[in-house]
Amino acid sequence: MNADLRPSGPFRLGDRVQLTGPKGRMHTVTLRDAGELHTHHGVLKHAQIVGQPDGSVLTNSGGHEYLALRPLLRDFVMSMPRGAAIVYPKDAAQILASADIFPGATVVEAGVGSGALSLWLLRASGPSGRLISFERREEFAQVARANVETFLGDDPASWEVVVGDLVEELPGAAQPGTVDRVVLDMLAPWECIDAVADVLTPGGVVLCYVATATQLSRVAEYIRATGLFTDPEANETMVRGWHVEGLAVRPDHRMVAHTGFLITARRLAPGAVPPDVRKRALKKPSYADVDVEAWTPGAVGDREITDKNLRKRVREAQRAVDGARVAADRATPDADVD
Repeated sequence: MNADLRPSGPFRLGDRVQLTGPKGRMHTVTLRDAGELHTHHGVLKHAQIVGQPDGSVLTNSGGHEYLALRPLLRDFVMSMPRGAAIVYPKDAAQILASADIFPGATVVEAGVGSGALSLWLLRASGPSGRLISFERREEFAQVARANVETFLGDDPASWEVVVGDLVEELPGAAQPGTVDRVVLDMLAPWECIDAVADVLTPGGVVLCYVATATQLSRVAEYIRATGLFTDPEANETMVRGWHVEGLAVRPDHRMVAHTGFLITARRLAPGAVPPDVRKRALKKPSYADVDVEAWTPGAVGDREITDKNLRKRVREAQRAVDGARVAADRATPDADVD
């Protein structure tokens, strides 16, 4: 990210700002010329916010106070335009840890969806790393590109978005044994495991993010059957907030529970066979052919977004990135000053 576009300093036109008002109600706005936030509590002019430092408190026409902050990445991904369901921050954090995403890593991601996970991966791999994101639908890729540029302020040189099927396109995007980490967020990740095995370096990590137990079971058994990976490990993450005020300390009434499963495995060296695999091969599997039928993509099911709704998300993402470009222009030293 450009040093001049770091998320700090006075608010500028084009910046996204998170406004917290009465009763904790949040509004995320993009600062514009003559822009205004209208609520039943009154009007807050964008001009009141421009030039104020991050963390300022402003008063609207009705006398109500609003706390103005730049959104954190976790805030941004929860409010940005979505073409597809996002990876929640709690799962993104676990993905970074479980897949061991490090600065300078070469990472493959599929699918890119709305770009939420791409942002986390780009931040963790850094400008010296490389992220190759695969997405089958051009509309989703457009939303993701716009969201990434909106938050980062530019289009990262370390990021490549490939529109197409990973199995078909990956051999042309990465040489065998050159990829450090692979993250698969898709309906049927087992269809990509063979292609992933070819590009992963020995010891590299493959991580699959799946929503249902049937998907989890299918991908685990497929990974085992290849004989190319360590035995897969699976988990889920649940986050429970706590109310802490003086001696009134208790768990919140609501929590973010199941959103998905993470399953990871590491690429073995060519010809390597772990001892535990030899032992397991002698045992009779605990599932039959009829169980495999329940693992098909059709049985798992998929939620489709309508074309009309998707076009709306593309427009929303484009408006947001237009605002970010305005902020970038304002931050450039030789930009015209009104």
